[in-house]
Amino acid sequence: MRRVFVRQTLERLARFSRSKVLLAFDFDGTLAPIVENRDLALMRAGTTQLFRELCRLYPCAVISGRSKADVESRLADARVRQVIGNHGLEPGHDLREFAREVAHARQLLQLSLAHCSGVEVEDKSYSLAIHYRKSREKRKSRAAIHEVVAALQRTMRVVPGKLVWNLVPARAAHKGDALLLLQDQEAAETAFYVGDDVTDEDVFLLDRPDQLFTVRVGRSKKSAAQYYLSDQREIDSLLTKLVELRTETPP
Repeated sequence: MRRVFVRQTLERLARFSRSKVLLAFDFDGTLAPIVENRDLALMRAGTTQLFRELCRLYPCAVISGRSKADVESRLADARVRQVIGNHGLEPGHDLREFAREVAHARQLLQLSLAHCSGVEVEDKSYSLAIHYRKSREKRKSRAAIHEVVAALQRTMRVVPGKLVWNLVPARAAHKGDALLLLQDQEAAETAFYVGDDVTDEDVFLLDRPDQLFTVRVGRSKKSAAQYYLSDQREIDSLLTKLVELRTETPP
């Protein structure tokens, strides 16, 4: 994993900007900083302005763990070409069946975790998120969540995140699937993706070195991303560079 803002990486980024490229971003922790209250998550004013300009210059997508409607409400009228919610599965096929699976799992989780103070089960219709950011005993909360999730009768894909466990129907598309589908729909030669969490590894693990440029927010030896930003605030510098590259060298 290499830092983005070094000469060799920026030269590769410039080549991608000159291609028929699709730009895609996660939302929380990427376009927007992570906040204590997830309902208050928004892009900073500078990021909002840059992202609007980026969407004018490139085809752009947002692929988020939030529901599609939720993340759309946070994009400040940026002309995003595609918005994908629920970790890659929304919109998509089998949504009614996924909703039934999620409703069944939610009932079990809420009943079993009712005694865990600070633990919240977020229902996003087609996936669930078990948040324990507000728990005062995070180790005990993690253990309780692990035990309950393991006991679920229906098969769910479990993806740990930053003080959250994400549960998605096992048959559902993930973020990597979603990016490939969007790239095909846009007839894009290449794709560029930025994310910050475990669910983004489904994109980072795609084996397309000549067609995919991947960036992780925060350096991690465990990540398959090619490049990294030091922290979320550096997203503005990256967006600025992408705007400059397309402005200087139109495709």
